Amino acid sequence: MKKSFISAALAATMMATPVLADSVKVGFVTTLTTPAAVIGNDMKNAAELAVEHMGGKMGNLDLEVIFEDDGFKPEIGKQKTEKLVKQDEVDFVTGFIWSHVLLASSRAALGADTFLISANAGPSQLAGNRCDKNFFSVSWQNDQTPMALGEVLNQNGVKSVYIMAPNYAAGKDMAAGVERTFKGEIKGKDLTKWGKDAQLDFSAELAKAKASGAEAIWVFYPGKAGGAFIKQFEQAGLADSMKLYTVFTVDALSLPRLQEGGLTGVLGSFATQTWSPDLDTPENKKFVSDFKAKYGTYPSFYGAQAYDAMFFIKQAVEKVGGNLTDKDALRKAMKETTYLPTRGNIKIGNNHFPISNLYLRETVADADGNWTTKIVSTVYDMHQDVYASECKM
Repeated sequence: MKKSFISAALAATMMATPVLADSVKVGFVTTLTTPAAVIGNDMKNAAELAVEHMGGKMGNLDLEVIFEDDGFKPEIGKQKTEKLVKQDEVDFVTGFIWSHVLLASSRAALGADTFLISANAGPSQLAGNRCDKNFFSVSWQNDQTPMALGEVLNQNGVKSVYIMAPNYAAGKDMAAGVERTFKGEIKGKDLTKWGKDAQLDFSAELAKAKASGAEAIWVFYPGKAGGAFIKQFEQAGLADSMKLYTVFTVDALSLPRLQEGGLTGVLGSFATQTWSPDLDTPENKKFVSDFKAKYGTYPSFYGAQAYDAMFFIKQAVEKVGGNLTDKDALRKAMKETTYLPTRGNIKIGNNHFPISNLYLRETVADADGNWTTKIVSTVYDMHQDVYASECKM
């Protein structure tokens, strides 16, 4: 009987002691082919730099990152997410540039009780009525950045604007954001073809914008489309007659090409963002410096958010002592995050999106003559997205 009692006690103790993993596995879904790969590769580079800065570990656990290419297609993103969850058995899935890819892929992770952390895309659905206990964002909700720019238009006394954006989930959210806060007249709006064969010729739309008599033009064109738009905007002679305001268009990915092409009209243009290379946190300074040294260029905000996503996961893993089986504790740790390396102080809202500052950035030349951005002012102080009230978690 004594032997049986000891065995039972030992078994109970073993059951009560968590089985700690040897490693943490992170799946990273982004676009690594098609012209949009310029964004995905910037994110991949930043994520790999984060792993380097972590020494390849999260706490005492070895870190394994598995990159997958979504091919800029929702159906491929979903397949790759399913592969990461079912075959690779990752603990976290992160990445995701595009809102339509994230929306198509989200159920594959969340339905399997796997944590999903968006490093970029911020669709209104996941911030609102489709919020989920295992979904977190380290970026922003799509509407927030253009909402801030709408406020800037008002502050600058702009009375009329023409809107252009790609016709997909994020493009619609972005346009809705600026329309929500801008108090002047919308002279016209064009939503252009998007996807693998995205429209890159904007001559017809620019002619309409010019004919509208709008005082300013507001655009959202990420990646290659952004550079194409800026070039055609200048070639059409609109830089002399319309003020240019952008979100997610003039950044570290487009500026080197614009500078090489001598498109000086972009200097002095304004955009809003939650991050800029000159944001004054020690971690951001190290990130920007090491990224430039390693890859020869400024990182984009896509890269900064990918870097933050990796550290967001790291903070949670270390807070629970590497016990990846305790999902309630991991979830609690992520909800209690108050700091991101490249952004500084933030809060996690009730819908698991960051509450953070949004800044006005100006396009300038740095001390070495390289085109970049600098913060001019804070437009929103610790801003929460408008869809948080629809989240019923």
